[in-house]
Amino acid sequence: MKLDKEKLEKAAFILRTIAHPTRLAVIAQLQVKEELTVNELMEKTGCEQSLLSHHLINMKTKGLLKVRKEGTSAYYSLKEKNLGSVLKCIEKCDCHM
Repeated sequence: MKLDKEKLEKAAFILRTIAHPTRLAVIAQLQVKEELTVNELMEKTGCEQSLLSHHLINMKTKGLLKVRKEGTSAYYSLKEKNLGSVLKCIEKCDCHM
């Protein structure tokens, strides 16, 4: 398999950005339901609001999430829809570490 340098750099950027259990959990939840509020994500991931907000801001800043505001609620969704493929790959991985 041959990948060009640009594609490898983009993949490394994405992997660094999502390399945290909470961020992977957010992606998994947004694969199930396209849009979720911070409160819904807190409930589904079991993460505290301040820590979850930190992760969401980081993922949004780096271009992986988008946010839609409605009144006082912010609805998060995946900007990069193919992130679910990474989770599928992780699920199939049979690494013995």
